[in-house]
Amino acid sequence: MRRDTALLAAASLMLGAVVAEARLTAPQVSDVAIAGAGFPKTLGEFGFFADGARQVPAARVTPYALNTPLWSDGADKLRFIYVPEGTQLAADGDGLLQFPVGAAIIKTFAYGEGADRRLIETRVLLHRADGWTALPYRWNAEQTEASLALAGGRIDLTTPAGEAISYAIPNKNQCKSCHGKDGAVIPIGPKARNLSADWLGQMVNRGNLDRVPDGADGLPDWRTHAVGPAEPLARAYLDVNCAHCHQPGGGASNSGLDLRWEQDDAHALGILKRPVAAGRGAGGHDFSILPGQPDGSILLYRMDSAEPGIAMPELGKASVDRDGGAVVRRWILEMKQQ
Repeated sequence: MRRDTALLAAASLMLGAVVAEARLTAPQVSDVAIAGAGFPKTLGEFGFFADGARQVPAARVTPYALNTPLWSDGADKLRFIYVPEGTQLAADGDGLLQFPVGAAIIKTFAYGEGADRRLIETRVLLHRADGWTALPYRWNAEQTEASLALAGGRIDLTTPAGEAISYAIPNKNQCKSCHGKDGAVIPIGPKARNLSADWLGQMVNRGNLDRVPDGADGLPDWRTHAVGPAEPLARAYLDVNCAHCHQPGGGASNSGLDLRWEQDDAHALGILKRPVAAGRGAGGHDFSILPGQPDGSILLYRMDSAEPGIAMPELGKASVDRDGGAVVRRWILEMKQQ
């Protein structure tokens, strides 16, 4: 144990030295690239990283993690926030942090570990004076730069589960379909309820956040709870993976489903709710959720499929999240028949 602790401490010191060295020689983040009207052709033009290949952030670019991350074909995600000098984030209950104009959210998708890690794409959300702009960037084979991919793209790869898939980089309009609410593009990830209270406290201490929000750390991490009631775990999963579309004003609001964490109406959550339009996506089932019968529930039928036209979510999915489906299945099984 002492040897492991010593090795971990030594590794931390080495990483700290690498970060410090990279930041000393790195250009500053370009506020013009973020807030301007154009679409930079390469990720490097923003200056978000002191070392892009190693994902070492530049000054004022802060890494963060989510308690329950959105699942995307098993990809690892490296997340960062940039807040311009003289500004700060603002708390808004347990919901989304409020970002000043000129801020950015950066998310890199990767597969593999250590020397075998492969960066696939980096998506950026830029908060400009006229609202948020979402842009996808695709990493080159040499892992030296990512180029703007307005039209999206496809990459053949193998997931950590060993499945061969055609990974989809979304085009600019598809970014809007997930990040859209009431016709505007918004962030969907950094909600206070899905962020560590410790991390939020560190942001306050640095002056990057006005206060630790109420409701921080509210979402349980369903991946670490093998026992106990499944309801809060499944609800957390659905909030993160589905509710950005399935909520009032979201891209799938016409379904009548509202899968947000704060929703407590059983019918809005899909329990004994008939679909708005029955089709092949319903799989011959009558209700979004049929208590006690996961195999008779449309919600799980669509989660358990990777077939276009049936699979949910519709985007960012070429394979099935078996573990996520299992916790939703357990929740439905635990429901009492109405």
